[in-house]
Amino acid sequence: MPKKVSRRSFLKKAVGSVIATIGLSSGGYYYAREIEPNLLDIVFEMISHNDIPEGFNGFKIVQFSDTHLGFQYDLTQLESLVEKINSLKPDVIFFTGDLIDEPNRFLDGERIIPILQRLEAPFGKFAVYGNHDHGGYGSDIYRNIIELSGMNLLLNEAEEIKLIDNSSIYVAGIDDAMLGRPDIQVAIENVPEHAFKILLSHAPDLADAASTFGIQLQLSGHSHGGQIQIPLLGVLVKPPFAEKYYEGFYSIGERLTLYVNRGLGTTRLPFRFLSKPELTVFTLQSKN
Repeated sequence: MPKKVSRRSFLKKAVGSVIATIGLSSGGYYYAREIEPNLLDIVFEMISHNDIPEGFNGFKIVQFSDTHLGFQYDLTQLESLVEKINSLKPDVIFFTGDLIDEPNRFLDGERIIPILQRLEAPFGKFAVYGNHDHGGYGSDIYRNIIELSGMNLLLNEAEEIKLIDNSSIYVAGIDDAMLGRPDIQVAIENVPEHAFKILLSHAPDLADAASTFGIQLQLSGHSHGGQIQIPLLGVLVKPPFAEKYYEGFYSIGERLTLYVNRGLGTTRLPFRFLSKPELTVFTLQSKN
């Protein structure tokens, strides 16, 4: 596993991006602070693989990530998001971490529960820890909210998703890389070797390790797509464990496809520029 990086080191790197925001025109500054963070880009992608059973053709997955409630994202936005997700008619829903920006300072935690309870997916709703879910003494707060919301919190473990024809795929979830103890080997130890495996990892850079375990698809967040992208300069904010992989699709090793979701909220800096909030819809397709 990559070496852990302290939050202080991340903050030092993030401060450098403030300098870049000063260089934005007044119009660009207003757009980055007031407009783009409130947009929503719904991305539709097809996942095709030989190991996907034919019964899962057309199976729909919705991934959302990094709401960071309490910083710039609020409960009204979360309610609207839930309505949007339900309108997409997902078969399964995955949340890849960082629900609340500072859990121990967020006073409306109980109000999150009935909102998330309204999420509808016949084959389950799954979540994993992000670094902010552990930070601020948030580990138990997050666990309680997720479990009372009717979501399945995967902590270095896997669950089978089984159809009526007995065909199945597996979803595994690991702990956060910055403040938790992720263990991919433990997570998939009871998963059949040739099954189609989806790994939920808040930290995308753990994909290099995941590629050695025969995992076919990893879904991550954490990076916010860099949150601020400046033409010619590129991505300015890359948190620890999202420095190598920060947005979209990557092919790693012989089998693994990684997708990094840009998330919905912001953190540290209240800006998004050329990195719109994202909700991702994946449709599975067997190559057989």
